[in-house]
Amino acid sequence: MKQLIFAGFALGIAAATFATAASADTIAASGTFTGLSDHITTGGVTIVETSGGGSVVILNADFSLDGAPDPSVGFGINGEYVAASDLGELTSINGLQAYPVPAGLDVTDFTEVFIWCDEFSVPLGVAALSNT
Repeated sequence: MKQLIFAGFALGIAAATFATAASADTIAASGTFTGLSDHITTGGVTIVETSGGGSVVILNADFSLDGAPDPSVGFGINGEYVAASDLGELTSINGLQAYPVPAGLDVTDFTEVFIWCDEFSVPLGVAALSNT
Protein backbone atom coordinates (compact mmCIF):
# COMPACT_ATOMS: atom_id res chain seq x y z
CA MET A 1 0.00 0.00 0.00
CA LYS A 2 2.86 2.40 0.85
CA GLN A 3 4.42 1.80 -2.60
CA LEU A 4 1.11 2.57 -4.30
CA ILE A 5 0.74 5.83 -2.37
CA PHE A 6 4.36 6.80 -3.08
CA ALA A 7 3.99 5.96 -6.78
CA GLY A 8 0.88 8.15 -6.94
CA PHE A 9 2.75 10.95 -5.18
CA ALA A 10 5.68 10.69 -7.64
CA LEU A 11 3.29 10.73 -10.58
CA GLY A 12 1.65 13.86 -9.14
CA ILE A 13 5.05 15.54 -8.86
CA ALA A 14 5.92 14.59 -12.43
CA ALA A 15 2.58 15.83 -13.77
CA ALA A 16 2.90 19.10 -11.86
CA THR A 17 6.45 19.52 -13.13
CA PHE A 18 5.34 18.96 -16.73
CA ALA A 19 2.51 21.44 -16.33
CA THR A 20 4.86 24.00 -14.83
CA ALA A 21 7.60 23.27 -17.38
CA ALA A 22 5.27 24.31 -20.14
CA SER A 23 4.86 27.77 -18.66
CA ALA A 24 7.84 28.85 -16.54
CA ASP A 25 10.50 26.15 -16.24
CA THR A 26 13.27 25.43 -18.72
CA ILE A 27 14.21 22.12 -20.29
CA ALA A 28 17.96 21.96 -19.76
CA ALA A 29 18.73 18.62 -21.41
CA SER A 30 17.15 15.43 -22.63
CA GLY A 31 18.10 11.98 -23.81
CA THR A 32 16.92 8.48 -24.65
CA PHE A 33 17.78 5.37 -22.66
CA THR A 34 19.71 2.41 -24.01
CA GLY A 35 19.85 -0.83 -22.04
CA LEU A 36 23.08 -2.15 -20.55
CA SER A 37 24.26 -5.30 -18.73
CA ASP A 38 21.77 -7.47 -20.66
CA HIS A 39 18.80 -5.33 -19.57
CA ILE A 40 16.22 -3.59 -21.71
CA THR A 41 15.85 0.07 -20.75
CA THR A 42 13.96 2.37 -23.11
CA GLY A 43 12.24 5.74 -23.21
CA GLY A 44 13.18 9.32 -22.68
CA VAL A 45 14.49 11.44 -19.87
CA THR A 46 14.22 15.21 -19.45
CA ILE A 47 16.15 17.51 -17.10
CA VAL A 48 14.04 20.50 -16.09
CA GLU A 49 15.42 23.61 -14.38
CA THR A 50 12.58 24.98 -12.28
CA SER A 51 11.76 28.63 -11.90
CA GLY A 52 12.61 28.23 -8.21
CA GLY A 53 16.25 27.49 -9.04
CA GLY A 54 16.21 23.70 -8.63
CA SER A 55 16.33 20.87 -11.11
CA VAL A 56 14.24 17.76 -11.63
CA VAL A 57 15.03 14.58 -13.57
CA ILE A 58 11.88 13.35 -15.29
CA LEU A 59 11.63 9.86 -16.72
CA ASN A 60 9.15 10.34 -19.54
CA ALA A 61 5.87 8.43 -19.90
CA ASP A 62 7.53 6.02 -22.36
CA PHE A 63 10.20 4.95 -19.84
CA SER A 64 10.54 1.20 -19.29
CA LEU A 65 12.99 -1.14 -17.54
CA ASP A 66 12.65 -4.91 -17.88
CA GLY A 67 13.26 -5.33 -14.14
CA ALA A 68 16.23 -5.73 -11.82
CA PRO A 69 16.91 -5.76 -8.11
CA ASP A 70 17.54 -2.46 -6.36
CA PRO A 71 17.47 0.00 -9.32
CA SER A 72 18.19 3.67 -8.71
CA VAL A 73 18.51 6.87 -10.74
CA GLY A 74 21.69 8.93 -10.91
CA PHE A 75 24.09 10.78 -13.16
CA GLY A 76 27.28 9.86 -14.97
CA ILE A 77 30.16 11.50 -16.77
CA ASN A 78 31.48 10.13 -20.08
CA GLY A 79 30.17 6.61 -19.49
CA GLU A 80 31.04 6.34 -15.79
CA TYR A 81 28.34 6.30 -13.12
CA VAL A 82 28.92 8.81 -10.30
CA ALA A 83 27.66 7.19 -7.07
CA ALA A 84 27.54 10.54 -5.25
CA SER A 85 24.88 11.68 -7.73
CA ASP A 86 22.31 9.07 -6.65
CA LEU A 87 18.79 10.55 -6.78
CA GLY A 88 17.08 7.63 -5.09
CA GLU A 89 15.41 4.34 -5.76
CA LEU A 90 13.50 3.92 -9.01
CA THR A 91 9.83 4.25 -8.05
CA SER A 92 8.47 2.21 -10.95
CA ILE A 93 9.90 0.19 -13.83
CA ASN A 94 7.46 1.88 -16.21
CA GLY A 95 6.13 5.32 -16.95
CA LEU A 96 6.27 8.93 -15.88
CA GLN A 97 8.21 9.74 -12.70
CA ALA A 98 10.23 12.63 -11.27
CA TYR A 99 13.38 12.85 -9.13
CA PRO A 100 14.33 16.18 -7.54
CA VAL A 101 18.03 16.98 -7.81
CA PRO A 102 19.62 17.96 -4.47
CA ALA A 103 20.68 21.62 -4.29
CA GLY A 104 24.39 20.76 -4.12
CA LEU A 105 24.36 18.83 -7.40
CA ASP A 106 24.92 20.80 -10.62
CA VAL A 107 23.27 18.93 -13.50
CA THR A 108 25.56 20.64 -16.01
CA ASP A 109 28.48 18.67 -14.53
CA PHE A 110 27.07 15.42 -15.96
CA THR A 111 26.73 13.95 -19.44
CA GLU A 112 24.32 11.04 -18.78
CA VAL A 113 21.47 9.80 -16.64
CA PHE A 114 21.90 6.24 -15.40
CA ILE A 115 19.53 3.58 -14.15
CA TRP A 116 21.89 1.76 -11.79
CA CYS A 117 21.65 -1.57 -9.96
CA ASP A 118 22.94 -0.89 -6.45
CA GLU A 119 22.92 -4.56 -5.47
CA PHE A 120 25.29 -5.66 -8.25
CA SER A 121 26.96 -2.30 -9.04
CA VAL A 122 26.14 -2.46 -12.74
CA PRO A 123 24.39 -0.08 -15.12
CA LEU A 124 20.92 -1.13 -16.27
CA GLY A 125 20.51 1.71 -18.74
CA VAL A 126 22.03 5.02 -19.73
CA ALA A 127 20.77 8.09 -21.54
CA ALA A 128 23.31 10.46 -23.06
CA LEU A 129 22.16 14.04 -22.42
CA SER A 130 22.00 16.71 -25.08
CA ASN A 131 21.28 20.33 -24.32
CA THR A 132 18.09 21.64 -25.82
